Amino acid sequence: MNRGYTKLLGLGLSLSLCMTALAGCGADGGQQTQQTDVSEETGKEQTAGDAMSFPLPEASEESEIYVEPIPDIADDFIRGMDASSVLVEENSGVTYYNYDGEEQDVFMTLAQSGVNYIRLRVWNDPYDEEGHGYGGGNNDVATAIELGRRATKYGMKVCIDFHYSDFWADPKRQHAPKAWEGMSAQEKCDALYDFTKESLSEILDAGVDVGMVQIGNEINNGMAGETLAPNVMNLLVSGSRAVREISEEYGRDIRIVLHYTNIEEADKIDNIALNLLNFGVDYDIMGLSYYPFWDGTNENMQAVARNIQEKYGKQVLIAETSYCYTSEDGDGTANSLAGTDDLVEGYAATVQSQASMIRDICAAANDAGVLGVFYWEGVWIPVGEAAADNSPIWEEYGSGWASSYAADYDPDDAGLYYGGCSWDNQAMFDFDGHPLASLNVFKYLKYGATAPLAVDSVPDVYVSCDVGGVLALPDQIDVIYNDRSANTKEAVTWSAEQVAAIDTGVGGKYDVTGSLEDGTQVTAHVEVKMMNHVKNPSFEEADTSMWKVTYEGEEDPTDFQVKADDAYTGEVAYHFWSEDTDMEFAIEQECTALEPGTYQLSVFAQGGDVSDDCEMELYAVVDGEELTAPFMVTSWADWQNPTISDIKVADGTLTIGVRMKCNAKSWGTLDDFTLNRISD
Repeated sequence: MNRGYTKLLGLGLSLSLCMTALAGCGADGGQQTQQTDVSEETGKEQTAGDAMSFPLPEASEESEIYVEPIPDIADDFIRGMDASSVLVEENSGVTYYNYDGEEQDVFMTLAQSGVNYIRLRVWNDPYDEEGHGYGGGNNDVATAIELGRRATKYGMKVCIDFHYSDFWADPKRQHAPKAWEGMSAQEKCDALYDFTKESLSEILDAGVDVGMVQIGNEINNGMAGETLAPNVMNLLVSGSRAVREISEEYGRDIRIVLHYTNIEEADKIDNIALNLLNFGVDYDIMGLSYYPFWDGTNENMQAVARNIQEKYGKQVLIAETSYCYTSEDGDGTANSLAGTDDLVEGYAATVQSQASMIRDICAAANDAGVLGVFYWEGVWIPVGEAAADNSPIWEEYGSGWASSYAADYDPDDAGLYYGGCSWDNQAMFDFDGHPLASLNVFKYLKYGATAPLAVDSVPDVYVSCDVGGVLALPDQIDVIYNDRSANTKEAVTWSAEQVAAIDTGVGGKYDVTGSLEDGTQVTAHVEVKMMNHVKNPSFEEADTSMWKVTYEGEEDPTDFQVKADDAYTGEVAYHFWSEDTDMEFAIEQECTALEPGTYQLSVFAQGGDVSDDCEMELYAVVDGEELTAPFMVTSWADWQNPTISDIKVADGTLTIGVRMKCNAKSWGTLDDFTLNRISD
């Protein structure tokens, strides 16, 4: 591998320890402990030098953040941090500080904050032929050694995350390393085995206290360029065998992690675990990525974790998680988590909410028997000012998400989006390198932390109003405190002038300012629009109980079909088909609580093989009167859109539906019912 200018830099680390009667006590209160351990069989050094540890609190402490305690959480619950970007950040001029504003090794700050495990990604050869780094940390083995030794120095164990790629590996891309291109699946197994043994030996020989090794990263859809399940399983077996052999050779208990994501699809995770069992893959822990803004609820995460433990007898780890502390961008590169639409309800883009989110994930994980969590890249902060052109630094040192040099290796993704860091607003250090108060959540998990009661956030209000309808803004709105148990609703006064300026006769968007009794300013986002008053109009929601289906005969010829090709929008449509008998059926819904006015109803329909005597009609029943719009399907994807206008609703109730009489072997789908109020 041609790594150009890459080389293992000397650590140059030094700890200034007190010369006091209490031998081993550091000046900052840390406890110095001996970590060197030599294997009797090999004589090789197991970990490097003297490590400094920082005991967890033994009681609740005062803090800038409020943390609700998790009394039954164990001291060895994994409070992990992925810190893969530290070296390139520092090479790019970033300085990290401690809580007193003094320059300090970021790994020492992490350890002081309760972090007990560091996760480091490893790419095979993240450099082009001229030695230019691909970016994203340029995380080769040499980088893992340097960062791993620093983590070990401060008493933290290390998880080595082998991607078996030369750059990012995740569900979207699993490129084989350049050196493995053209290899057969079996040859890749041999290469992966050799790379794992050689790299892990090198890392251990350097004194890194490795406690876990990941065989692949988010490998739901493949690994190292292989997508067929048997080939991927053989790769996992090869990697696992390499780790087991090194563990035995070095006399170490190194646990093996297999890492997956998209846990909102619980059935697919279960199928993965079943495949691993059937193929006899040897591993200890299933690692799960769990980003609450992407991957579902805490309850789903717990259900997935419990299933893996109870059904397959494997331990579970949250291998990646995070949350934002601000919505601001620190380096001019758009943030991955941006805007209010991405936020989880009840958690604002604040330091307190970041702490509360991580505490709540840890509490849910602990309750489900999960080993712990790793926060992803809480140290990846901006390089340079947001308004400056920082690309020369990102290119030279690899401190951006991807450099332009990655384009040849990963042209379809990394090569198109090279630039800075999209994660800076989810770091646990501010844009200037100072640790946020939320970082201390890791050491406060068991006993919690107290803080003066304070408002954390007042969520914006979103109100929709039908064209021609009556606008109603809430009298009270939610107020979220640092101590969530104090959350309440408070009275709000809206700007009468701004409300009066809203024209509900036409569509439009408006912002209305309001204030709480203490003067806190809030905003209501008002949209006047043609609202669809049909519930589950496209059948995408699993609950279809609002739809009443009736039919003649013994068997229902209809179903809610999941097939995007036959749906007008989304993936689900109401489908009809019968092999042998003619069909007569109807689907309808009663719409209630409608404002008085004039409405318009429509639906989309497609299908074919219908005879000339078939009857199809859209209907609306109001005040005992029925209005209809006949239609006929013609062929696949030739969408008909029957519409009934001028539906007068006075008492707030309207029944809508479609009825059909059609021949055997005819077929089709209905989708996207729409009921709009079009005038007073």
